[in-house]
Amino acid sequence: MSAAVRLLVRTRDWGDERALARRARRLFGTPPAVAWMATPGLRRERVRAAGVRGEWIVPPRAEPGVVLYLHGGGYVACSPATHRPITAALARRTGRRVLAVDYRLAPEHRFPAAVNDVTAAYRWLLDAGTPPHAIALAGDSAGGGLVLALLARCRAAGVPMPACAVCISPWTDLTGSGDSVRANAGRDAMFEPENLDAFARAYLGDASPIDAEASPLFAEPAGLPPLLLQVGSTELLLDDARRVHERVRAAGGVSHLEVYDDVPHGWQMLVGFVPEATAALRSAAAFVCEHLAAART
Repeated sequence: MSAAVRLLVRTRDWGDERALARRARRLFGTPPAVAWMATPGLRRERVRAAGVRGEWIVPPRAEPGVVLYLHGGGYVACSPATHRPITAALARRTGRRVLAVDYRLAPEHRFPAAVNDVTAAYRWLLDAGTPPHAIALAGDSAGGGLVLALLARCRAAGVPMPACAVCISPWTDLTGSGDSVRANAGRDAMFEPENLDAFARAYLGDASPIDAEASPLFAEPAGLPPLLLQVGSTELLLDDARRVHERVRAAGGVSHLEVYDDVPHGWQMLVGFVPEATAALRSAAAFVCEHLAAART
């Protein structure tokens, strides 16, 4: 799988931001037929309400609680539909409803549009009567960064925190300062170091990459709910996860870091094909269930 990803996706030059977005939208995520096949036995419901767009993935006899899922795609690509292998797996394994947010994409809608949209979705759940302790956040790649950006915004605004958060290969540092960006150059199956700057510029425009809502690595690490971070050992973003984990624990918070050997970025999308994807999603679901159940007691 890593070899296939390397052959199909990895290149040093993605072109200008419009070309980058077109290529990412063509290559990232799950093909429609595979996305459709991910949800047998689950109910899908479209959401268009109060400025919130997305879809519910609902398991039979759903348990109390919600997983709010924020998809990846470098802030320029993908949708709830492309990430159904993950959201469907989480719905089945947690027994909870999953709300996948269809946030606005760059370069048409630059930072902080995505943060605004996911914040609106979280507030919509709260306003609808869902207690914060009954909500778990989860996201991959750019979506993992949005999970942490949402937490930073909630803390600053005094909005109640969710029960827990799962960050899958989160992109937390848009400055690209992590040692792994260089150490894993050539080992990452999907990206070259130059790509991180190109995607960041397409998302940020004139905004600063050290803004805490753009690069939540630089946000205050104290006061966050329990975190689970998953990342591959050969990813450029290895240190994006590792440094968040270290900062949260140094601030007295709860964080768990799982490093999977030699897997491509976003390997959880390959659930059903790659054993490490099944293992990672099983672990993520157990973490969510543990904290949602603990919040009820």
